[in-house]
Amino acid sequence: MKNLTLVVENAMRLLLFFLGLVFALPASATGVHVLTVKGAIGPASADYLARGIDKATEARARLVVIEMDTPGGLDTSMRDIIKAILASPVPVATYVAPQGARAASAGTYILYASHIAAMAPATNLGAATPVELAPGAAPPEKPATPATPGKEPPAAPVQDAKGKKAVNDAAAYIRGLAELRGRNADWAERAVREAVSLSADAALKEKVIDVVATNLADLLRQLHGRKVKLDGGEITLDTAGLTVTRVEPDWRSRLLTVIGDPSIAYILLLLGIYGLIYEFMNPGTLFPGVVGGICLLLALFALQLMPVSYVGLALIIVGIAMMAAEAFLPSFGALGLGGLIAFVLGSVMLIDTDLPGYGVSWLLIAPLAGVSALLSFVVVGMALRARRRPVLTGGEELPGSEGETLEDIAAEGWARVHGETWRVQSRVPLVRGARVRVTARRGLTLEVEPVDSQSKENDDV
Repeated sequence: MKNLTLVVENAMRLLLFFLGLVFALPASATGVHVLTVKGAIGPASADYLARGIDKATEARARLVVIEMDTPGGLDTSMRDIIKAILASPVPVATYVAPQGARAASAGTYILYASHIAAMAPATNLGAATPVELAPGAAPPEKPATPATPGKEPPAAPVQDAKGKKAVNDAAAYIRGLAELRGRNADWAERAVREAVSLSADAALKEKVIDVVATNLADLLRQLHGRKVKLDGGEITLDTAGLTVTRVEPDWRSRLLTVIGDPSIAYILLLLGIYGLIYEFMNPGTLFPGVVGGICLLLALFALQLMPVSYVGLALIIVGIAMMAAEAFLPSFGALGLGGLIAFVLGSVMLIDTDLPGYGVSWLLIAPLAGVSALLSFVVVGMALRARRRPVLTGGEELPGSEGETLEDIAAEGWARVHGETWRVQSRVPLVRGARVRVTARRGLTLEVEPVDSQSKENDDV
């Protein structure tokens, strides 16, 4: 019995020893994670790429590939992406693909920040001059002077100090990234100051990128055995036979993509405002108020991530409020027309940037303005028709109305007019059931006369 117990104990110790070895050994890094970015760089793109790099790190992937096709985007989102790339313990390769794609503006910065910069044939990069986001920004007075080889490229002339600061900051930023990765820093600065661009083959010759690959498989083949510098030291890539995992955006990224679209945010804003106005007009309806509140919160969340003109936002709110006020305070078009003008101007000014992919299209503004104007002028038309319509109810309508006496009347008594019992006065005696006509109203007393007497006077005439 003792021998059996000893054997079991030894077996348990041996099992625990091997389990300890298994858990102590680090998991081997395998696979390539592919992230795809198409369209303008924004908060949704930054969230998707940062989370994708974190997941690749947790999965101990050997390489992260960012397939990119972008016209540019927001500076804040671009810098968030670059920070994630610079802090990544996993090598990041940015690949401009498929053929015909581009990495303009913000895409050029991300390409320079990556450990490996690659492009497909028939693609291009460059035009990285920052777009001024402040209202009233003025374009350069004249085209930039071409750079002289071996000299620092001259800055494009701008009309204000703010524009100079933006260009100088961007030029220093991309030059720092170029020097970090050992790429052509002079051309990078020209891309900022002169908005120049390069094709894939020219970029490879200028040492702006590292690889030109026809597809992802060709990219992995060319990267095999290449040395990459990370914060922890230099590593040699082993991309032969690795499994490729395409990481699709999760629900959070998809939601940010949807509400982060300026047109969607604009529609949500209008739905929110109209919903709350309808709720205030009809207290207790609840559904418009709940939906309007949710839409307004989503719109405000999306707008705070974008370069929004608060003057434009205020004009939209004031314009809608003025058009809604037309229903309560008919001004025969003054409030409605003023509200329509404020609404259109605010819609145009709402997204304050010339960045591609950011802005509210006239194709959306015009129909919504038309619908709002239609509703406003329908209210005006109803008010005008009501003004021309004869009075049908109230004290003003009583003179000329006919009624019937409820008793014999010598000078004063009771009569029924419009189904109501009124105190009446008459200059002539009246018998019960006689038809009378109201000639005037004095407070709660009506002056009447017999209908027959009026008819008799007409006959005498």
